[in-house]
Amino acid sequence: MRQDELSPATGSKRGRRRVGRGDGSGRGTYSGRGCKGQKSRSGFRMKPGFEGGQLPLIRRLPRKRGFTNIFRTEYSLINIDKLNRFEAGSEVTPERLVATGVVKSLRYPIKILAGGDISYPLSVKANRFSAAARAKIEAAGGTVEEIGHAAETS
Repeated sequence: MRQDELSPATGSKRGRRRVGRGDGSGRGTYSGRGCKGQKSRSGFRMKPGFEGGQLPLIRRLPRKRGFTNIFRTEYSLINIDKLNRFEAGSEVTPERLVATGVVKSLRYPIKILAGGDISYPLSVKANRFSAAARAKIEAAGGTVEEIGHAAETS
């Protein structure tokens, strides 16, 4: 047996349907597209979710797409390991965080998160603390103080 003698099993391959080849073929005249209309034209491609001009379901139901909470407070997030650049027993304030380059600006309130470890006591002042961060700082012998920020006080 040679490679040029191989052929697929009988009945496993079907010829493609040739439309628009006369009425006798059974697929003539409208070529299986029905009469007139958008879907009968060449080049037609319906976008996913298109409902013929009717407002699509995905746009009628906002809960399916989510929404933007206009009252959300965005924080500058800082992990505990970033506080290791301060010497033991020092006071860490938002102003010092900006001065040392940990935070770019005080535009957003600062929240301390528990990523990483700290082994010496620090007095940390920030707008928010995660529960785990608070526990880690206090376990190292430090103190935690929450300060208000402009958006909260006014």
